[in-house]
Formats: sequence, structure tokens, C-alpha cells
Amino acid sequence: MHPGSNRKKPAGLALLRVARRIGGRPHEGRLIAGSLVLPCALGRSGVVRNKREGDGASPAGRWPLLYFYLRAPAPLRLPWRRTRPHDLWCDDPRSFLYNKPLQAPSRLGHEEMWRRDALYDAVGVMGYNVHPRVRGRGSAIFFHIATDDLSPTAGCVALRARDMARLLSRLGRSVSVSVSVS
Repeated sequence: MHPGSNRKKPAGLALLRVARRIGGRPHEGRLIAGSLVLPCALGRSGVVRNKREGDGASPAGRWPLLYFYLRAPAPLRLPWRRTRPHDLWCDDPRSFLYNKPLQAPSRLGHEEMWRRDALYDAVGVMGYNVHPRVRGRGSAIFFHIATDDLSPTAGCVALRARDMARLLSRLGRSVSVSVSVS
């Protein structure tokens, strides 16, 4: 094609591969996104095949990134919505709303999506235990911003803010996160 022709934009990344860092602690991982290799944080218990609510582990498998919550707009091909102060996520396995978004106030067990720290300034909802939802198998497995020292998560996959910013515009409309045990 020559300059000025109608070129299609690249489709973006379709797969993010995540695994524990060889020789690292259980929560130390690497995320491979095309030619990018980025350090990431995993659950404090590492990666498991049989996830349970509260076990602190990241679930092994391939999970679509369904949509993002963003504090501020960002270049993104995936569906997203702006995070609001009353946004919650139900992590109460006794509720029929388990592993679904909620609005505050709520007496159900939940996570606040609007946090004082920056960890949820960009939050991708991973398709783990969403359709169908199985109570007790783990909720709120997110792809979000990590602490600068890559502290363990409660089971999510997390990148430093600067790495998340680099990655967001590269994601395709249909992207999955593949988390492997080894």
C-alpha cells in the first residue's frame, strides 16, 4: 500500500500470557504481551487450578477480559465505563449477586471499586467465574494496577501503573488473559 491509502488499524493484542517468574516467589509473575515482557503481581498463594473464595490464589486458565472500569478515559478498544464513587463488586458467596457489580450502599460483602490508592484506576474484569457463576469458586478476579513493589494480590493479575498505561492502547477488542501454573 502506498501513503494515503486506507489502511486498517492493527487489531491489537488478542492474548496476554501470564506465568510465575521462574525462581521467584509464588506471587511474582511475568506477563507476555506480544514483544513486551512485563513483571506482574499474582495472588499471594500463586496460581492454582482449583480456585476457592479467599484462598489468595490466581486461577489457572484462559479468561477473556470482558470490560474495564477506568477512573479517567484511556485509549482502549475494549468496552469500558467510568468508575464512580458508589461502584462496588459483590464478593459475598451467600448472595445471588455474587461476583457481580453493585452500587453502594450495600450490606453484602463487597470490594469498593473507587479506592483512595491508584490500584483500581484501571480495572479489567476477567471472565473467570462469571458465566456461570459458582458460589465459593472465587470472585473479582481483576486485571488491575499493582503497587510499585509488586506486592501480592488477593488473586488478581496486576501490573505497575506505567506498564498498564503502555499496554492498554495495545489491547485488541477481544483479548484474553492466559494464566498458567508453571
